[in-house]
Amino acid sequence: MHFTTILAAAAAAGQAAAPQANIQPAPAASITPAAPQAVILGPATGNVLRAGTEVPLRIEESLDSNDKSLREGQQFRMSVANDVRLGNVVVIPAGSPATGEITDLRRKGMWGKSGRINARVLNVRVGDRLIRLTGTFNDKGVTGTAGVVAAIAFVPIAGFFMTGTSAKIPAGAGVKSFLDEDLRIAVPEPVPAVVPVQAAAPVVAAAPAPAATVPAAVPAKPH
Repeated sequence: MHFTTILAAAAAAGQAAAPQANIQPAPAASITPAAPQAVILGPATGNVLRAGTEVPLRIEESLDSNDKSLREGQQFRMSVANDVRLGNVVVIPAGSPATGEITDLRRKGMWGKSGRINARVLNVRVGDRLIRLTGTFNDKGVTGTAGVVAAIAFVPIAGFFMTGTSAKIPAGAGVKSFLDEDLRIAVPEPVPAVVPVQAAAPVVAAAPAPAATVPAAVPAKPH
């Protein structure tokens, strides 16, 4: 019985000496998101995109002075050709819809009179905000003046039947416009996004070899 007690005590001591598993969680990775979109607040203070800043546009529908449906005061579709930025922040994205208006229209006529289109840029829409723009443009057809003069000199009546050309502005034509107001820009501070990372497998320290147990000496039998 004394020998059994010694073995039980040695086993309990070996279990107590075994170290616990040491788990070290991996740290979370921090990823910085892309620069945020600018928010247009209103009248100018702070970060400002100034009036007079160029806003490149393109015309989305063709205009022809000989088109009977075209009228003075008629509006037509345009769009922003390239991003308009304040520093590295996009304020007016490319593709934003814009509006133009016909201000003067003349159709081609007799005596070599050419057509004429005069127009102006009105505004551009960004989200729910309508931003005023300014800028004018035109495209006059080539006049037939030289031919008219020659016709009048030799056959006066012939000049009446000579007509000029129509003024045409094709879809996709580029137009320069400019901001007609200051824009105050609010740029929110970027917030780092914390992305959870799968924890590494737990690291278990190797247990030391258990100490040898020496059994108690067996008393010698008496002779």
